[in-house]
Amino acid sequence: MSASFTLHFDHADFLVIEKAAGVNFHDEEDIGSGLFSQVKARFSDESLFPVHRLDKMTSGLLIIAKSLECAQYFQQLFETRRIDKYYLALSDLKPKKKQGLIVGDMAKSRRGSWKLLRTKENPAITQFFSYSIASKLRLFCLKPHTGKTHQIRVALASIASPIIGDDYYHAKQPSNNESTSPDRGYLHAFCVKFTYKQQDFSFLAPPTTGHLFLTDGCQQQLQHIGDPSSLPWPTV
Repeated sequence: MSASFTLHFDHADFLVIEKAAGVNFHDEEDIGSGLFSQVKARFSDESLFPVHRLDKMTSGLLIIAKSLECAQYFQQLFETRRIDKYYLALSDLKPKKKQGLIVGDMAKSRRGSWKLLRTKENPAITQFFSYSIASKLRLFCLKPHTGKTHQIRVALASIASPIIGDDYYHAKQPSNNESTSPDRGYLHAFCVKFTYKQQDFSFLAPPTTGHLFLTDGCQQQLQHIGDPSSLPWPTV
């Protein structure tokens, strides 16, 4: 995917697009138009509304509303946790635990990064399963129940498995599996499910870029996972 995004689904009230890795959501000085500006330009529509966002390093599915009414509807879905999102990530460092729940308040740390606290007053909540797909390479399938800044990135760093290519939370060194620096940040918005106006929607988009995502081991595990909502996620 050479463009900043591709159209995944076009509904009368909203768009579902697939964002490329390395693209900022907002405009950047010295770089130019961000993803949202490019979407508005592509569809010649200034009345679009962002429903949620993805970090610059993250690829995958994004919903964009075509009206304020639709945007407010999706906002309610997010606030009441009636929209399910699933992510994929790769780490080359062994986690403290292979599956489970990561819960904790988040606080700002140094140089724009965040950290996970032991307190749970307004916690970030993330569930995950992980799979060994090669020597020193583990695939994570994650289900965030909240939408905090850098939530998944901080969650995996907190269990000693920061995401490959994450300049904030992974040591600035090449992946253990490669002799060169990672070709992208290995976090991908894989699947989103929700009900809109009494109609159920489910969108699935496996990653299409990143040589580690495209290895045979990773692809075979993704086939085995299939629909991530069918995994035995415990009730939170």
